[in-house]
Amino acid sequence: MSSNWWDVAYKGGPMVAVKGFPRPLYPPDANRYGKKPSSDGPDVLAYKRTICRAGRWGEWDPKSWDDTYSNAFSHGKGGNVKDTGVAGVQRQQDIDDSGWLGKATFNTLRSIRVPSGPNAGDMAMDSYAADLINQAWDMFQGHEPDTSSGTLRQSALKLAQTQIGIKESPADSNQVKYTSWYGMVGPWCAMFVTWCYETNQVGQSPSFVKGSQYAYVPYIVSDARAGRNGLKAVGADDVIAGDLVCYDWDWNGEYDHIGIFEKWSGNSFDAIEGNTSTSNNSNGGQVMRRNRLPSTQATVFVRVQEP
Repeated sequence: MSSNWWDVAYKGGPMVAVKGFPRPLYPPDANRYGKKPSSDGPDVLAYKRTICRAGRWGEWDPKSWDDTYSNAFSHGKGGNVKDTGVAGVQRQQDIDDSGWLGKATFNTLRSIRVPSGPNAGDMAMDSYAADLINQAWDMFQGHEPDTSSGTLRQSALKLAQTQIGIKESPADSNQVKYTSWYGMVGPWCAMFVTWCYETNQVGQSPSFVKGSQYAYVPYIVSDARAGRNGLKAVGADDVIAGDLVCYDWDWNGEYDHIGIFEKWSGNSFDAIEGNTSTSNNSNGGQVMRRNRLPSTQATVFVRVQEP
């Protein structure tokens, strides 16, 4: 009695020739284990193409794939075989199914064959995917570049962390260095975020402009949802340190407050926020590290495009 193809190891062949292993890949949730989530790159597209041909990443639709190493692609997004992603291949090949992509998984993807369909027997990593791997090798040369202090996102977060404890003076006046810099006196959580992104690399942010973008949280959310002005809404599974997080306390569609995402702490997360306090989430008058549960309010995470 023959087994289903997913119940046995993939059939293999000679490893597809490429320039080298571009780099290890870690999804966003690997930061809980001390690993830095990987930046976007052509190697991610190569693996999505390869794993789709191997039967474990949705239907064949390359135009729908992005180059982000997401939690969904890493661990799988459902129980169906075609939705199991990197971890599904790892389980089938008796590799630790962490969803992290190291050399063992890389070499596996170079050697397995398409298990079924019109391309059955062909190498899962086709020539186009191999070209993408070679592009990634030229970019990364075997390791993730150290961008801990070089990306705008990380720089904005580090600057925000240095501001913890700063308060309005006098209290309840909205008079604070961020409003003075922005040129507007008023609720200042978005002005604080603008200051963190714009004063670190003046004129380099594709999204923020001193005095005009942004002082109003709903504009950030609407632009992110529409993919405008270098902003993009991302899922909770894909948020990384330095992304923005916007809150709608009343679930009424009007976003009230914003901070800079720092890290997950179990089911909750930490964010650095301006104009907050333990007694007033949105108008508390100081910069604080707040711990939030995503389910307590409507929550939107926003990625800011790098310059």
